[in-house]
Amino acid sequence: MMILKMYVTMFPVILAGILNMLFVRTPLYQRLKRPMDGGLTLGDGRRLFGDNKTWAGFFGMILAGALAQTLWGMVCLRMPDLCYIYYAHENTPPFNLLAGGAMGLAYMLFELPNSFVKRRLAIPSGKTVGGLKGRVFFVMDQVDSLFGVGIVFALLYPMPLWQYFLYILLGAATHVAVNGLLYKAKIRRNL
Repeated sequence: MMILKMYVTMFPVILAGILNMLFVRTPLYQRLKRPMDGGLTLGDGRRLFGDNKTWAGFFGMILAGALAQTLWGMVCLRMPDLCYIYYAHENTPPFNLLAGGAMGLAYMLFELPNSFVKRRLAIPSGKTVGGLKGRVFFVMDQVDSLFGVGIVFALLYPMPLWQYFLYILLGAATHVAVNGLLYKAKIRRNL
């Protein structure tokens, strides 16, 4: 039952990620996308974050998170005992907008260090590499944002440290599965 409750709690983040992935495929995104690093290169001659970290995607995830959490909050009115954050907070649209926006913000902020390190190691934006480096970054690509979202969950309701790490594990497994489905549906370009 605990795993079900954790999935119910994190479902808006999953939905927001899918919504944001769909958004980045739209003409509106194409018109709005601007690299977060403004094209800045560092002393090593490589970009700070690269072309795939854009302001449109960043704010898109925050808005998608707010929307997803608000919609999911309406669904959870029928099953309030299944969502951990409603143990500590009232399920209201203002709360859900803020909580979902915070989840989207944390998701995006915690992706940036991984992108920074990958650029330093000459891994191009949106590309994968082989070998040990490729395996390490495959894992990092699945979990980086989850550390941030887990912190938001921990701020929204008290949880033991092991449950925080269980969110990371469940989220990573779900991330791999959802990315596989999005890849097969040709919404995502790589796994």
